[in-house]
Amino acid sequence: MFRRFAGLLAVGFLLGLTTAASAQDYPTRPIRMVIAFPAGGPTDFVGRLLGEKLKTLLGQSIIIDNKPGANGAIGADYVAKAEPDGYTLFFTTVGAVAITPSMRSNLPYDSLRDFAPIMRVVQNTTILVVKPDMPVNSAKELAEMAKAKPETIAIASTGIGSMPHLALELYQASGKVKFLHVPYRGAAPALTDLLGGQVQGFFADAPVLMSQIQAGAIKPIGAASAKRTPVLPNVPTLAEQGFPDTDAGNWYGLLAPAKTPPAIIAKLNSAVTAALNDPDVKQKLVQSGAEPAPSTPEEFGQLLKSEIERWGRIIREKGIKDS
Repeated sequence: MFRRFAGLLAVGFLLGLTTAASAQDYPTRPIRMVIAFPAGGPTDFVGRLLGEKLKTLLGQSIIIDNKPGANGAIGADYVAKAEPDGYTLFFTTVGAVAITPSMRSNLPYDSLRDFAPIMRVVQNTTILVVKPDMPVNSAKELAEMAKAKPETIAIASTGIGSMPHLALELYQASGKVKFLHVPYRGAAPALTDLLGGQVQGFFADAPVLMSQIQAGAIKPIGAASAKRTPVLPNVPTLAEQGFPDTDAGNWYGLLAPAKTPPAIIAKLNSAVTAALNDPDVKQKLVQSGAEPAPSTPEEFGQLLKSEIERWGRIIREKGIKDS
């Protein structure tokens, strides 16, 4: 019995040494970063920018693998089932891991059980915009217009259950007003219809809107955030305009499959932190409308848990269901 126990201890010790050695050498081959959205969008932009810098910092190529569909669930499921060796990572918005789980009961993954948090990478402010010829200059004025004509002012979002949709729900509840919600499949068609006058307003992430705001094609009238965003410092928050409890910030984060060795998680966290502190990377992110927001794995894990609880409660209260 003693020999068997000693043998098991020896095996465990050797496995520990092997894991430690592999983590120390990591990475020894290219890393696949799965992005659950199409190429060319804001999530893809940040992921590719991060990947380029990580290639230099880690000494290995970062292969971007776009797996869009099902509000991020396709990409999430792929990574959840991948080997926990640090060579398959998931770059995601809050949606796939903290919103979609409360809207679908048949998801093949569990956000807390199947992923190891690495870091929150950026924080994006959700902005309410209208066309310049819209006769309002604030979210308060828009709400007053909607009170006079309930469910007639069309506000676009990027889809049922998206962060822009939830921002609209919070805005309506806080202002006791009702708009006509028009969900689209993504930001591009919604923005096109706003510019064309088919809808009167649009909630979206700042990076989606910045170029059109800077060109004067759309007018920002409120930020669904706890504080003003540095990229649009003159745009007051919804709370400042009399609409409390309207924080709907959208973060992007990096995760790995559960059971990825902690030493590899720590190495990736350190590398991503260094990437976000690089002046060139930081400048490109800020210019795009994204705010670098590094965290520890533990902080990101707590954020993920609290976001799942918060958005799950709101989704249940509003009766929001996946279309």
